[in-house]
Amino acid sequence: MPVIGIDVGGTNTDAALLQGREVVALAKRPTRRGELFSSIQDVLEEVLSSYRGSDQIELHLSTTLSTNAIIEGTGLPTEVAAVPGPGVNLSSLGYDFPIHELNGYIDHRGRETAPLDFEQIRQVKAVLKKNECRALAVVGKFSQRNPKHEKEIERRLRTDPEMEISLGHALSGRANFPRRLVTAYLNASVARRQKDFARIWKDSSSKLGRFKKILFLKADGGTMTLQDSQNRPVETILSGPAASIMGAQALSSLEMKNLVMIDIGGTTTDIAVVVGGKPLFERAGAVISGYKTLVPALLTRSLGLGGDSAVKYLKEQRRFQLGPKRAGAAVCLGGEQLTPTDAAVALGLAQLGKKDAALKACRELGLKLDLQWREVAQGIMDAFSRQLTEAIRGLYAELENIPLYTVSEILDPPSIKPEALLGLGAPAEVFAPLAAQKLNLAFEIAACSAGANAVGAAAARATAGLTLYADTELGTVTVPEIGYCRELKRPLFFNLERARQSAKRKTREYARNLGLEQTDDIYIPEEESFNLVRGFRTVGQIHMVRTQLRPQVRKIGGAAGEKN
Repeated sequence: MPVIGIDVGGTNTDAALLQGREVVALAKRPTRRGELFSSIQDVLEEVLSSYRGSDQIELHLSTTLSTNAIIEGTGLPTEVAAVPGPGVNLSSLGYDFPIHELNGYIDHRGRETAPLDFEQIRQVKAVLKKNECRALAVVGKFSQRNPKHEKEIERRLRTDPEMEISLGHALSGRANFPRRLVTAYLNASVARRQKDFARIWKDSSSKLGRFKKILFLKADGGTMTLQDSQNRPVETILSGPAASIMGAQALSSLEMKNLVMIDIGGTTTDIAVVVGGKPLFERAGAVISGYKTLVPALLTRSLGLGGDSAVKYLKEQRRFQLGPKRAGAAVCLGGEQLTPTDAAVALGLAQLGKKDAALKACRELGLKLDLQWREVAQGIMDAFSRQLTEAIRGLYAELENIPLYTVSEILDPPSIKPEALLGLGAPAEVFAPLAAQKLNLAFEIAACSAGANAVGAAAARATAGLTLYADTELGTVTVPEIGYCRELKRPLFFNLERARQSAKRKTREYARNLGLEQTDDIYIPEEESFNLVRGFRTVGQIHMVRTQLRPQVRKIGGAAGEKN
């Protein structure tokens, strides 16, 4: 089935049309901020003009919609109703959004040990009405083990049918209360924007009719349905870096198991690590704009360094410094400020725009600094490779300082030392070889490098994950993400292995309900099991198993007409 992948970046919007293992068409247009749908339509129409088939097309979108709303603070003003229970001081967490603390408690085993105070909830509802609150997050400390309180609070605090309410247990089954609270807050704040975006697609019936399915790329490199993206829009954050990693894996011919991947854009460079043939994950969850979440995400680091970075000269160090701000378009392309792109063009390392303009810009800066134009251009190139290699070394130093037991399931073999560098992005052909040389690594520039993000979005396959929690003394088993809560049959015989099997079975069922075809590659990134002891006697066990349908990407041979 043909697939179109679209990646909406801060500078450009890219599209790729895939048929089988071949890239049939690529398109790139400047991203028009505030006109996201129009930017997508532009590249969509361009690649559709190359499609000659009659089959319906699957569309995969990687957008900055939720990411930008969080970073720029343009989501709905959101408040939080939290049930922390004893031992939690919410004010000490330092959150910058309003939190209403409610009485009541569900303990770590999912038992209600203190009821909700309905009069207190009524008072909070009056405050929400006064504040004209349009988005609310409801989070209990152990709601993932019993969502009773969250559901009751939602029912009593809804002030308007259109009010956006996110429940913590529906977004993650993991036990980290502060991160679950933040995740629910962010989800509520961006939900309306995602729903409006989905509505535009639904209203565009002439376009929608061409597509069998519309999927959104997630931070973990998998995809989610249009409907799921409205329920859990927070999972689409950082989908751009994820698209980079998927694109690199889809297009690379490198056979090394340990790689460092760099995606160089106009404004930023994203760095990712592959160990044992698999990209590393953020174990605790994605971090965006300082907010620590439970959103499953591939491990990436963004560096304010790109082809359009601003250039500064540090007189005392007698060297150039690039970024983190963007100078704008390169002088050779009609811009007004010298950029790394101009330095590459002036030195003949890139054939782009007007070389005379790039040379003139280097000469003018050289006169101010008492340097030859070539010293200026080479100094900028040296600064780019220096800053990039420092960032890469810094990331590996960070990984090496993580205690091995926290990453043992993804470090196989334990050595994380890179064997090669894989570059993508339009400037990669110029700058990636310089970084590889400094790091003493082999390197490859991915095929279709300038549009690799869009290829990655198209080549990514859907994922799903669940958290199963079983208490053999209470005889209960819950899966919060799907609202599953049942009595446990034969609890005395329910051990960790049966918990694993049950969790995998539920994950397969969940994946099939989402319309996912491949449901076999399920792994367990996290599990725990311990005995419940009273009076020197074991009275039961607690089992927690978190599953994940491993993100997959189909290998792409390259663009039509390319030699692979």
